Amino acid sequence: MPVPRGPLIDFITWSRRGCGKSSSCSCQWLIVGVSVLLLAAASLAAKPRAPGHTHLNSIRIDGDISLGGLFPVHARGHNGKACGELKKEKGIHRLEAMLFALDRINNDNELLPNITLGARILDTCSRDTHALEQSLTFVQALIEKDSTDVKCLSGGPPIITKPERVVGVIGASSSSVSIMVANILRLFKIPQVSYASTAPELSDNTRYDYFSRVVPPDTYQAQAMVDIVKFMRWNYVSTVASEGSYGESGVDAFIQKSREDGGVCIAQSVKIPREPKPGEFDKIINRLRDNPNARVVILFASEDDIRRLLQAAKNASGPGHFIWIGSDSWGSKIAPVLHQEEMGEGAITILPKRQSIKGFDRYFISRTLDNNRRNIWFAEFWEDNFQCKLSRHALKKGSGIKKCTNHERIGKDSNYEQEGKVQFVIDAVYAMAHALHNMHKELCPGRVGLCPAMDNGINGSMLLRYIRKVNFTGIAGNPVVFNVNGDAPGRYEIFQYQIRNHTKEYKIVGHWTDQLHLNVRDIRWPGGSREVPTSICSQPCRPGERKKSVKGMPCCWHCERCDGYQYLADTHTCKMCRFDLRPNENHTACQPIPIIKLEWSSPWAVIPVFIAILGISATFFVVITFVRYNDTPIVKASGRELSYVLLTGIFLCYATTFLMISTPDVGVCSLRRIFLGLGMSISYAAMLTKTNRIYRIFEQGNKSVSAPRFISPASQLVITFSLIGVQLLGVCIWFGMDPSPLAIIDYEDQRTANPDLARGVLKCDISDLSLICQLGYSMILMVTCTVYAIKTRGVPETFNEAKPIGFTMYTTCIIWLAFIPIFFGTSQSAEKMYIQTTTLTISVSLSASVSLGLLYMPKVYVVLVHPEQNVPKRKRSLKAVVTAAAMSNKFNPKGGLRPNGEAKSELCESLETQDYSEGGEPGEGL
Repeated sequence: MPVPRGPLIDFITWSRRGCGKSSSCSCQWLIVGVSVLLLAAASLAAKPRAPGHTHLNSIRIDGDISLGGLFPVHARGHNGKACGELKKEKGIHRLEAMLFALDRINNDNELLPNITLGARILDTCSRDTHALEQSLTFVQALIEKDSTDVKCLSGGPPIITKPERVVGVIGASSSSVSIMVANILRLFKIPQVSYASTAPELSDNTRYDYFSRVVPPDTYQAQAMVDIVKFMRWNYVSTVASEGSYGESGVDAFIQKSREDGGVCIAQSVKIPREPKPGEFDKIINRLRDNPNARVVILFASEDDIRRLLQAAKNASGPGHFIWIGSDSWGSKIAPVLHQEEMGEGAITILPKRQSIKGFDRYFISRTLDNNRRNIWFAEFWEDNFQCKLSRHALKKGSGIKKCTNHERIGKDSNYEQEGKVQFVIDAVYAMAHALHNMHKELCPGRVGLCPAMDNGINGSMLLRYIRKVNFTGIAGNPVVFNVNGDAPGRYEIFQYQIRNHTKEYKIVGHWTDQLHLNVRDIRWPGGSREVPTSICSQPCRPGERKKSVKGMPCCWHCERCDGYQYLADTHTCKMCRFDLRPNENHTACQPIPIIKLEWSSPWAVIPVFIAILGISATFFVVITFVRYNDTPIVKASGRELSYVLLTGIFLCYATTFLMISTPDVGVCSLRRIFLGLGMSISYAAMLTKTNRIYRIFEQGNKSVSAPRFISPASQLVITFSLIGVQLLGVCIWFGMDPSPLAIIDYEDQRTANPDLARGVLKCDISDLSLICQLGYSMILMVTCTVYAIKTRGVPETFNEAKPIGFTMYTTCIIWLAFIPIFFGTSQSAEKMYIQTTTLTISVSLSASVSLGLLYMPKVYVVLVHPEQNVPKRKRSLKAVVTAAAMSNKFNPKGGLRPNGEAKSELCESLETQDYSEGGEPGEGL
């Protein structure tokens, strides 16, 4: 009788013998393998098998060469059960795709002629530990049997059933299952080709060297997702992953790609446990809602987890809040959104580029219970698909479930849509077949059927090399190739789940092959909106605001205004504008500060110019009058030479207004240096000379009868020009120290806190200190003249100018005392240039007007209106007058206080008339 041997005992025997014979055997891997198989064997021992059903959970198809198959026929079980409900699409469709491919290959006279492919197909129940347990079937034939300790009761040799040898495995579906199985298959050098496992971890050729796949790894899928997120201008997303290699590796790849590309931040990453507790999905949704700005959720989760997550979102917030970006585990499946379609509306999903296989559709809809007995799970599928029961005893009264009639037909009596991975299952089987075909041509040249080189056992390492070298056109017309890591190239289709007029469908809206191509016109968001929903951490800053990033979250920031004279240099930096620039209205760039100067049309200039024109006109009128009546007594008595000098100074004071208002340049600035203080210096030098002369005459009269020195017209002119020369000397020194008087633009003068009001002032390079020094000398002359005017205030009014000069100086002092606080008190004003220029020019013009009005207008009035008063008076000799004044003071100290001051009056009149008379008698002049 056959003696069944446990896989654990067989494996230990093989490892004990094989490790000593093969130098390539890794004892470390064997220790791991022993541990895993110990767990699996214990699980197998705990499950009794029905008699006569050695492989109750597998499909066996005889053939010359057998391939293994791993499919998730059932979902993961709960409450301690290994398997759950049947998975029609992911399980039965994919399994039938492998059977369909085997039929095609076996009926193909060109591919593997006279060689039949068989299969051993297992159910993984969507659980990696259960899949590991089932996959031990694939390695039993490779374990060396030790029957020395086995004896039959009859004493004869034992008969041991030898299992068929599996040369390669098609599968698995889940990445976590493929990783678990790949760790065992590589120990026995069994190549594996997956049709759906996309975890990036499986691209590690040092750990999973016998693993290949006809679907691209999630690194490409993650890149496609990042491209979609960036295309939609989303930068703040959350991720949800099912615990396991597929989900965790997929999310890790997405996070890595998002960091490499930049511009996408992860609000939070949530993991769904393998065995979620009640309320777990509600907690996940609440966590996602903690970041309301992160509306986009990246999903690398199993189909069951996606369905339960959408249900939790429906219970918590209803449709429309979350925008789902699903991986190929969602793809275009109906199951995740069944009965909760509104929650999936607008979801963007990714699926490796595929095509519906018409031949498979014809094959599958033709399957019945009669012609498909090789599929041991097909009866279960039939009941689930048509909602009926095959056994009458399974029917319950009142359940509403009917008995199956075997007349039901797929696609007619039930909905049918080809599952998305069918194409890849077929391509995986064909990849294995092409590798075997190429291997057969090399090992068995010219032979039909298997030759001893392949019949005695196919070398797994050699078969792997042929698998990696295959290059053929797949059933959908796409090339099937592998890179050095066993990965297929990345080709994806982009789907969106849409609801239009109560019609629900997955619509292809784009594709990805190294780069993203989206048809924006086909995209619809929840509610039929075309406007892309937002999923950003922070709203874009307004123009002129810089981003102050939140630490650790480059996509989140606070907006800070670039204030004052700052402009936005880049998105994160505000910089100061150059001194001659100011920011534009939105502080995004700098622009030139407007240049201003005192315009002739400005009210600040019109008034000074009007006063200056009147003053110049009056001055010319006086000069003309004096020239015409040059020989009259009043003109003579006023001192003609000094009068003309004084009138020249008055004219220059008025003319200064035009220099101050003219546009500054080198010439204007040079003239300002010269004439700004010169007119006042000439005027006050002449008046000082006059008052000093009168004062010395009266002082001399108190001391002696002799006339004072330097009172002649020539002497007076010399003194006046000497005083004027001091001003000119100062100007020359100024030119010597700064020979090039430049016109500058002063940007600091009106650099206000508000940059919109900033102005550059075009002016001469004359500082306030230079201006004070320039006018200071004139002020000294003015103050000195005022002192002499006070000392000579008692002089009679007849033919002398002491009192008019006194009134002139008093008024002038008042004007300049008012000027100083106005001029310097407005230094911080925005209108500084206008106020100071106008104040200065008006002050100078008023000073000139006071001198002109008080000193010369009375004389002009007499000359023109009362010519009868313009006659000579009684004259005595100078000596007699001086002697009389001296004797009067000697015998009568109060003589000087006589009414009208007769003696002093005569003295003054004699000096003022005799000295300037032409052809006078000897002794009448000095």
